[in-house]
Amino acid sequence: MAHETTGNFLPASRAEMAARGWKQVDVVLVTGDAYVDHPSFGVALIGRLLEANGYRVAILSQPRHHLPDDFRQFGAPRLFFGITAGNLDSVVANYSGNAKVRDRDDYSPGGNPYFGDQAEKKLRRRPDRATILYSNLAKAAFPDVPVVLGGIEASLRRFVHYDYQQQRLRGSVLTDAKADLLIYGMGERAVLEVAARLAKGLDLAGIPGTCERLSHKEMAARRISAPLVLPSWAEIQAKLPLFLEAELIVDRQARAYNDAPLLQYQQAAWVVQHQPAQPLDTAALDGLYSLPFSRIPHPACGDVPAWRMIRDSITIVRGCCGNCSFCAISRHQGPKVISRSKESVVQEAQRLAGRKDFSGTISDLGGPTANLYGTGCSSPQPCTRHDCLYPKVCKFMKIDEQALLGLLEAVEGCGGVKHLFVSSGLRMELLSRTPRLLRKLLLHHTPGAMKIAPEHTEDKVLRLMHKPGSAVLEEFLALCREIGKKAGKSFHFTPYLIASHPGCTLADMERMAVRLAALGLAPRQFQDFTPTPGTISTAMYVTGLDCEKMAPLPVAKKDSERRAQRQALGFQGDDLASSPGKSRQPPGPGHMRPGAARGRSEKPGEQRQGNKGKNDAKADQGRGKLRRKTGHDG
Repeated sequence: MAHETTGNFLPASRAEMAARGWKQVDVVLVTGDAYVDHPSFGVALIGRLLEANGYRVAILSQPRHHLPDDFRQFGAPRLFFGITAGNLDSVVANYSGNAKVRDRDDYSPGGNPYFGDQAEKKLRRRPDRATILYSNLAKAAFPDVPVVLGGIEASLRRFVHYDYQQQRLRGSVLTDAKADLLIYGMGERAVLEVAARLAKGLDLAGIPGTCERLSHKEMAARRISAPLVLPSWAEIQAKLPLFLEAELIVDRQARAYNDAPLLQYQQAAWVVQHQPAQPLDTAALDGLYSLPFSRIPHPACGDVPAWRMIRDSITIVRGCCGNCSFCAISRHQGPKVISRSKESVVQEAQRLAGRKDFSGTISDLGGPTANLYGTGCSSPQPCTRHDCLYPKVCKFMKIDEQALLGLLEAVEGCGGVKHLFVSSGLRMELLSRTPRLLRKLLLHHTPGAMKIAPEHTEDKVLRLMHKPGSAVLEEFLALCREIGKKAGKSFHFTPYLIASHPGCTLADMERMAVRLAALGLAPRQFQDFTPTPGTISTAMYVTGLDCEKMAPLPVAKKDSERRAQRQALGFQGDDLASSPGKSRQPPGPGHMRPGAARGRSEKPGEQRQGNKGKNDAKADQGRGKLRRKTGHDG
């Protein structure tokens, strides 16, 4: 490992804070992940950004959560505690899609999810619903210090949401945690505004990209103009289809970048979502990735498997305009695609290649969808949909084939770079429109088999997934094989597939097996659909309704039903390929997102699962019935 001294990191202990001569820090960032100072880890990005703006920042990584003692080690921060569950929702990190306890956490030292060798829930490094528990502990340690929630868990649980481990709806994480503020989406602009206001002694009202928790009295005094009011907790409990209605409103609001506030009444308070923060532009994104990351785990964390998967990767793009129903990337990172400049990416490649521990291979030049790099919109009017790929590629979408081609050529020309791969997601319908790029990727930049993400082959299921029809896959494979024939090469593909998606039946899976065989594709990777917070597919799973037609649709909820769909593809075990890496949850800033299902590399999310805790998970008990009651962690 290149650096073993702690001076290259943000302080992660009282001793490191003292070594800098600090008597107090401004901000303590608390995370459920091991501390890895790499831009693919959200807490490292936010920490370095605050540091670059003059704030003293400490990192509290995977604190013990039975007492508030760890939260006191830096003393009371001058400004606030920033709380995140880590790069994954803690329930996704701790449980498989069928609610079985995971025996591995790649974001923890050595992949061990426990403090020590005893596999007890109280000893897990990342507690369930970590955002709530960490917030409570921060308040217990220093009641007067503001607590600000952020990261993927807080962002996607900001309104009424479904918790698949508890198999019931829950209220907003902001009201459960009783925190002072929640930052949703990509938090760079909002967190700087929060820090600046608190430094000046100002309140936190109305900051773009944030949610507040207000009482009736506070709501009346605030006089929020022209809000959109979501169905309340009580209304959703009384009429379950309103849960789908609420999710569709949130989705439309997010894709439109609508400035109107969103309100939702919980059990005893209002959640107010203010207008979204403006996405970073190219210059700001370049600046973020130029910060002085050490790119390695803190020495106290030892080996972190997730880091090993992304240590030599580079993020080139943020956001996704695909809006797949099962995916939270558009909801969290935003539907607007922002690309880094070629100069910025090349500079990072040069820094990477200059490291003593560099292997000579850049493992990924990517992001949520690598070949969205350089794309844009030519619409003469501001777009309110940002839905560029469904049901077909939008006529206003600007596709710049040369942008990614030029970037690949520039990076592979950097001294010390022997191999350059693109392991992230690739949209097949765009590759079919950029044959020169496709040829270059197939011949020079694909590590082994190209990962593609048809998800399914049956059009009725693809419609529910918000994916183009099956013809896209057929046309793409035909083009690839034509390129291979001319080059005298045979290409291999690993298709990612989803079983048990709402609306998918056993007959659909059997037809998919036949069609894949006819196309010459072997189904090596698949996932059982996981109803994670913040997606339209989860709302369909909960309500049993088609998101477009509002008509009933079949949903496989029982273990026996889900197992039968797996077996239709020839898989016998439970959750064979289901992992945190397949949840479609972006873990925050950076491109280390959990998901190969859009063709992106397995990276840190490809975690093995065992059967530890099988009897406690009770995955088949009540899965078909929604327990309609609230819940609090305590």
